[in-house]
Amino acid sequence: MIQVEGLTKIFQDKKRGQVIAVNNIDFRCQGGEIFGLLGPNGAGKTTTLRILATMMVPTKGRARVNGYDVVKEANRVRKEIGFLSGETGLYDRFTPRETVKFFGKINGLKEEIIEKRRKEIFHNLDMEDFQDIRVEKLSTGMKQKLSIARSIIHDPPVLILDEPTVGLDLITARTVMEYVKRFKEEGKCVIFSTHIMREAEKLCDVIAIIHQGKIIVQGTLEEIKKKFVSEDLEEIFFNLIRREKAIDELEKY
Repeated sequence: MIQVEGLTKIFQDKKRGQVIAVNNIDFRCQGGEIFGLLGPNGAGKTTTLRILATMMVPTKGRARVNGYDVVKEANRVRKEIGFLSGETGLYDRFTPRETVKFFGKINGLKEEIIEKRRKEIFHNLDMEDFQDIRVEKLSTGMKQKLSIARSIIHDPPVLILDEPTVGLDLITARTVMEYVKRFKEEGKCVIFSTHIMREAEKLCDVIAIIHQGKIIVQGTLEEIKKKFVSEDLEEIFFNLIRREKAIDELEKY
């Protein structure tokens, strides 16, 4: 459902000059699969996901979502995806019920369909107790649940989740992770960005580790553990990033 080939994004910075945020990356994600994109802050995860969500245009390369080109057919791509990012896009004066209804209408859903979907999602995410409280009064966890609800009200086949559990307490994070598993069971294609290795181990079918815009390793969890002769993904991740940083330092001289 997602095909990425040679994807590159270059920014021009007044102080640093040319900055390569995403550097010639390739990957695929199928329906019923969770693809984990792992990396430290600034590695290029969010830029990659923003390109897939049509919020940025790549400098080079191409990406297709459910058969549609993210540049040439951006409007069609937006109908195929649910995108969750750190910027929630929530309006403080709306309630969760009003928020979901608003985004359902934006996506062209009929009112009865919106209401049916809303009830199901609010029940599954344990949102019923705060569905009529204004967003400005909600906790971080409540807002994150609402952001997820907003992203999936139109039942998209592709989900792009940028660190969906960041800042959440353990119980709320667990609820979110269980819901991500449900997406997979429903046959959806899920891109899951995180820097929490335990989440990746529990959820992801395929993992790609990205550093300074480059994918430095990609494969199933079993393949990666076998390749680096370790059962500890966090240790593998740490050693890989440390190695890449050392190489970067050597290349400066």
